[in-house]
Amino acid sequence: MQTESPIHFFPATAPAPVPPSDPDPIVGGRVELQLLTTLKCNLKCSYCSLGVGEVLGSQIHVEYDVEQLTAFIDKHLAGKEVYVTFYGGEPTLNKPLLLEVMQRFPRFRFQLQTNATLIDHLPDWALGRLSNVLASIDGGEATTDAYRGRGIYRQVIKNLKEVREKIGGSVTARVTWGNPDTCFEELDQLVGDGMPFDYLYWQFVADEMYAGDSVVKRQAVLVRLIDKFFSRSDRLYPLIPLMGMLRNKLFPTRAQELYAGRAQCRVSSHLLNVMPSGEIYPCPDMLYAPDMKMGDVKGNWLRQSPLQLSPAMPCQGCEAYSWCRGNCMKNLHIGYVKQDERYRRNVVEPICELIRFMGREIDKHQPQAWFEQAALPVRKQIMDCEVYEYVEIMP
Repeated sequence: MQTESPIHFFPATAPAPVPPSDPDPIVGGRVELQLLTTLKCNLKCSYCSLGVGEVLGSQIHVEYDVEQLTAFIDKHLAGKEVYVTFYGGEPTLNKPLLLEVMQRFPRFRFQLQTNATLIDHLPDWALGRLSNVLASIDGGEATTDAYRGRGIYRQVIKNLKEVREKIGGSVTARVTWGNPDTCFEELDQLVGDGMPFDYLYWQFVADEMYAGDSVVKRQAVLVRLIDKFFSRSDRLYPLIPLMGMLRNKLFPTRAQELYAGRAQCRVSSHLLNVMPSGEIYPCPDMLYAPDMKMGDVKGNWLRQSPLQLSPAMPCQGCEAYSWCRGNCMKNLHIGYVKQDERYRRNVVEPICELIRFMGREIDKHQPQAWFEQAALPVRKQIMDCEVYEYVEIMP
């Protein structure tokens, strides 16, 4: 965090003072190094954000080596707690880089964000080093296959069940909630008995899928999810967005302690997306925008993320800000800084309304009283769940 510099007086013959240095690109003591091992993918999901600007498939081979990556880390991330996320494209398509990085930096934590169709190809030792696997899935079988291809849902579940006992950490179902007809049952089943997932995380799709009664349909599902979350206090219903909202409502100081108040989308503070070319961008959904470039591994330079809170964003006057803390910076930047009124009206505002709706529904269940009665393992998960650190938006 920048602080105001003291005033110094210089004699007339003294050289001009050196201008202050740029703000630290990393806010706080933690940093997520998201390595896009390739922009190639073995699926063609219909909503893929990398399709914007023809990013998907544009960079297949990594153009930097691990020595250059090491030099970058030594210069810019020294003294930070680093956790690496392997991302793509489909990151397992470049297994050699993934394994080399894990071997080179044994002190780091590792996460894999994957479509899980090839996860069974990883060696046991690598699976054992993963703190979390974010497995992309879109709900039930019909919804997932509609977006990803016939048979993908069953393949993902089968693969994850085969490797689940070998994964050292958690497995999280990462849902892009695009279809307004996604029902409670298909989300609920993802964390049901016999499934390979420890947690469910969803992200409201950043696309124009909120027309007509689409928001109302999602709200109806959210009511049922929230009702079930609070129906028991002896056992956790492991839905990351609800857990994160509850934590921020009851214990707002946690965001200050861990993330210098930046508990929202991490692109403004401590997320570095390294493309196969070595170029670094804050947001994986804006790799097509040259003005977003914030560094380069080969050139060994880094600057502050261009995606920052702006007075143009209405967040601080919103009822949800104290626990939402800004939400998706890309959406806010496009809608309010770039003044894309269509995007703001059709994407940003409906998502923000859904977030506010969730907060109001949580408050109906007297969350503080619920937490006070919750079993200690439930309370610990609410307070300290490691998956909070890995998802794009927390709530």
